[in-house]
Amino acid sequence: MRRREFLALIGGAAASWPMPARTQSAPGMLRIGTANLQPRSAPQWIAFQNRMAELGYVEGKNFIYDHIQVPNEQAWVQAYRDVVARKPDILVAAGPEPSLRSALAVSGKLPVVMIAVDYDPIARGHITSLARPANNITGTYFQLTELAGKHLQLMKEAFPGFKAATVLLDFATSDYWAALQSAAPQLGVRLIGVELGQPPYDYERAIADVAPEDRKFLVAMASPFFFRDRARLAELALRNRMATIAQARALVTAGCLMSYGPDLDAMFALAANYAARIAKGTSPIDMPVEQPTKFDLAINLKTAGALGLDVPPTLLARADEVIE
Repeated sequence: MRRREFLALIGGAAASWPMPARTQSAPGMLRIGTANLQPRSAPQWIAFQNRMAELGYVEGKNFIYDHIQVPNEQAWVQAYRDVVARKPDILVAAGPEPSLRSALAVSGKLPVVMIAVDYDPIARGHITSLARPANNITGTYFQLTELAGKHLQLMKEAFPGFKAATVLLDFATSDYWAALQSAAPQLGVRLIGVELGQPPYDYERAIADVAPEDRKFLVAMASPFFFRDRARLAELALRNRMATIAQARALVTAGCLMSYGPDLDAMFALAANYAARIAKGTSPIDMPVEQPTKFDLAINLKTAGALGLDVPPTLLARADEVIE
């Protein structure tokens, strides 16, 4: 995997949908817009706005941030049309590929900063290379598929009896599911995929038909809906006595057992760096795409105790964050 040194800091959020189009920003006022499955209050969007402020762009003073929350994948294109109608200077497309694809469908010549999670923008034809991405696209990306084997290894290390896992699946998880299926036989792990329907997801119903011996462990990765529903997932896992591994630390903070992946807040803060440079005149094609090189392990010991599980001290010693 080609990587450059990954920078980190913090940033933020704004607006709700539907909302009438606004007039063009006053001279000297930077306007950035996005349409996203996460609300403007999500921690990664707070990180984006905080970083913009650190770079000198303060909302209400010299910066407007338009944030439309979309209810599902099908609403993305119209949401980006609404964003573009507000005459932004820059678009931010964060999350799975439909976000970037929808933004590009209506962006015209507008610069687009992508935060690509779990898809390869080169393989999908959106950029030509990491070094010189595209005339109007740059940003950061991470493919969770490369960590699929690591996630299973961590669960096996934590719990030697780990032999089967229930895996939640939706539109954003197909690549990760394929990678997980490739890694599982080498580790002697059996996977039970559970397809979810249209959001809002009924997680309880989705796992109801899984045999009790197969739902001691739960894998919840990649989907923005899993991130958005993290409190519901944590409650479901505790109620059904399932040890959950996830990508984002925020799920562990919400009560899931373990996570391993890049710092999403840092990825969004890095996107603010790109936006600020574009605002100052740098062309997207001259800004190489960056990928995270540091991955954090977080463990919720309180959850482990509630599940009656003992996490090995060797694993706890390696954790970047332990919640007690």
